[in-house]
Formats: sequence, C-alpha cells, structure tokens
Amino acid sequence: MQQDNLNERIWQVVAAIPQGRVATYGQVAALAGAPRHARYVGTVLKHLPAGSTLPWFRVLNAKGELSFPKDSSAYQRQREALEAEGVVFIAGRVNLATFGV
Repeated sequence: MQQDNLNERIWQVVAAIPQGRVATYGQVAALAGAPRHARYVGTVLKHLPAGSTLPWFRVLNAKGELSFPKDSSAYQRQREALEAEGVVFIAGRVNLATFGV
C-alpha cells in the first residue's frame, strides 16, 4: 500500500462526505481501502495544509464524539462547523444513526 496513494484516497473519501453528515475515522479508512487504519486517517487529517477546504471536521471517532479535548479551540471550531451544517450534539455526541453516511 503506497502512502501517497492512500492519502489521496482518504482525501477523496472525506471530500465526498455530504454537508450535514459525518463519518468515523474507521469508516473513512475502510472506504479508502485501508480497513483497520483509522488512526492513520487521523494523522492524514492532522497534517492538512493551512487553508485546506477539505471538510475534515465531518470525521468523528467511533463513539460519535470529537477527538479534540473539550476545552480546546480545535474542539470548539469543529463543533461549530458541524452545528452550522445542522448536525446536533446530545451530551457531547452525534447520533451516528441519524447523521452518519
């Protein structure tokens, strides 16, 4: 599995997540052809260039939670971006059955 090719597939999967919907890191990995590489998806998204328009904020952990610490600006930025698209949080979680792809 070539890293550059996998990165490109991950970017394509994330770009295809519709507005107002979310996917988990594991789902993105599986759809990119790399099941069991959920952590790698997080690494790829973490290293996006500044100003990237890829909707990275639509990717959550398997519990439907944001992976950033709750008191961080990154957590707030991701949550606000999702809420602006109509995604609802209940007790800090997104219902994956309702908002998942």
